[in-house]
Amino acid sequence: MKSLSRSLLMIAAGLIAIGWLAVRWNGATLVESDLVTKRAIREFVEEEGKTRLAETYLISMPFEGRVESIELTEGMRVTKGQVLARIVQLDLDLNVAAAQAAVDRLKASIRENDDTSVEYTGLEQARNYVDSMNRTVEAAAARVKSGEAKKNYAAKNLGRVRDLNAQNVRTDDELEKAEVTDVESTVNYQQDVLVHRAVESMRAATALLPTAVRQYIARKGLSSKVLEKQLVEAEVQLQQMNKDLGRGVMTSPIDGVVLARLVGNERQLAAGAELLRLGRYEDLEIESDILSQEVVRVKEDQVAEISGPAIGRQLVHARVSRIYPAGFTKVSSLGVEQQRVKVVLQFNPEDLDTLRTERNLGSDYRVRVRIITAEKTAALVIPRSALFRSPAGEWQVYAIRDGRAVLQDVELGLSNDDEAEIVAGLETDERVVLAPETNLANGQRVETKP
Repeated sequence: MKSLSRSLLMIAAGLIAIGWLAVRWNGATLVESDLVTKRAIREFVEEEGKTRLAETYLISMPFEGRVESIELTEGMRVTKGQVLARIVQLDLDLNVAAAQAAVDRLKASIRENDDTSVEYTGLEQARNYVDSMNRTVEAAAARVKSGEAKKNYAAKNLGRVRDLNAQNVRTDDELEKAEVTDVESTVNYQQDVLVHRAVESMRAATALLPTAVRQYIARKGLSSKVLEKQLVEAEVQLQQMNKDLGRGVMTSPIDGVVLARLVGNERQLAAGAELLRLGRYEDLEIESDILSQEVVRVKEDQVAEISGPAIGRQLVHARVSRIYPAGFTKVSSLGVEQQRVKVVLQFNPEDLDTLRTERNLGSDYRVRVRIITAEKTAALVIPRSALFRSPAGEWQVYAIRDGRAVLQDVELGLSNDDEAEIVAGLETDERVVLAPETNLANGQRVETKP
C-alpha cells in the first residue's frame, strides 16, 4: 500500500515538471480568458427589502366606554360592514335616556318660567294697592286739615271762655270743659299729622311695588334665555348620545383580514384605545432602503425582479411605485452609517395572486429586490472581472492578440456586478484576460487555460 502511494506521488510530480518545462519552452503565461460577445445586458440596483401592507385599518374606541369581548382572532377574514366590536348596549341606552331627561327637564323649566300670569296679577294688585294708598294719603291729609281747624277753634274758644270766666259770665266748669276740648283737639291734630306722615311713607314704599314686579317679570325673561341656552346644550348632548349609540357598533371598513387583536375580553377603555388592526393582502407591496448614491438611478415604473426564500425558486416581478423624497441615516450590520432612501414597489397582480395562493406570503417577509435601471438587448459585453483601473483612473483590460496580452483602454456603457458593456476599445469575438495577475505585462506572451 505504501509503495502504491509513493508511485502515485512520483507520477504527479513528473506531470507537474513536464507542465512547467512546457511553459518554459514556449515562454507563455497561462491565463483565464473569455470572449467579447454581443448579448443582452442589464444595469440594476440590488438590495434587501421586505413586504408590507400599503395601508392598515385601525379599529379603536370612538369614546370612553366598556367594550364587549371580541371573538375575532389574527388571520380571520372579515367583510366590509361586518360587526367587529360593540360598546355595552345598556351603557349606551342609559346615556341616551339621561340626555333625553335633561332636555325634557329644561323644556318644562322654560314653560314654567314663561308663565307670567301670576306675576301680572301681582302687578295689577300692586297698582291697585298704590291707588288705594294714594287715596289713603289724601284722606289722611284731609283729616290733618280738619284736625288743625278743630285745634284752632278749640284754642280760640278756650281764650273766650277764660275771658268770660274772669268776668264771671262763664262758670269754672265751662272753663275746664273748654280746656279739655283744647287739649283733645291738639292731641287729635298731632295724631292726624303722625298718621299722615306714616301713610306718606307707606305710599312711597308702595309706589315701588309695580316697578319691582315689572323687574321680576323682566328677570324671568332673562332666565328664559339662560334656560334656552342650556336647552340647546342639552339637545346637542342628546344628539351626541344618539350618535354614540350608532358609533358604539364598530364595523369593518374593508374586505380583509385581522392582522392583530389588541383587546379580547370585556373591559373599560379610554377613547382611542386600539382594538383591532385590519389589512388587505391584495394591497401587499415591498419597501426597500436603497443607498442614496444608487437611488438616483431609480425611477418610478421601473421593473424589478423579486427573489428570496420567501418567494421561492421562481422570480416574480414588481414595479417601482413611489420613491420617498427624503433620505435617512441607517447603520449597517458592520456598524457603518449610511444614507438611504425608502423605495416602494408593487407586485405584479398575477405574481401576487400566485404567492398568496401557493406560499401564503404575508407582511414583513424578507425578500431580495433587483431594480432594472437600464438594459440593452445587443451590447458588446465582457465579464466584469476583466476590468481594472489604470494609474490615471481609466478603465483597462488585457486583450489577447496574436498570443500576447495587450493593454487596452476601454470605454464602458452599462455595467453590473457580473459584466460590463464595452462602448469603445474592443471588437466582437476578441478575448480578454480574466482577473489578470499584477505581474502580467503589456505584450507578454500568454496561453489560455483549457
